[in-house]
Amino acid sequence: MARAPTTLDTFAAIAEPKRRQVLDVMAVGGGELAVNALVQSLGWPQPQVSKHLAVLREVGLVSVRRKGRERMYRVNGDQLKPVYEWAKSYERFWQHQLERIKGRAEEHARRSAK
Repeated sequence: MARAPTTLDTFAAIAEPKRRQVLDVMAVGGGELAVNALVQSLGWPQPQVSKHLAVLREVGLVSVRRKGRERMYRVNGDQLKPVYEWAKSYERFWQHQLERIKGRAEEHARRSAK
């Protein structure tokens, strides 16, 4: 089965670790960030940053507007909601594991205290 093009699917777009890094920097930066600010924060060449921003823009994860000669990018958090909802369905597995770890740690502490 052929893989869906990265530019058409949010899940495929964020499967690329570098694009997740771009989103992380933008989320921490809050508001809008210019391409130059992203280049500086990430330490990557400008064409590489622009390439990843283009993919994120095409799937709707970021929006762009012009401000003079700069392009200002902003994360569209609503577009990440399907990813969140999908991952959230697996939360019960994480919670179960955390409860097991906590139980083992508490049992170990009780045994060590004796």
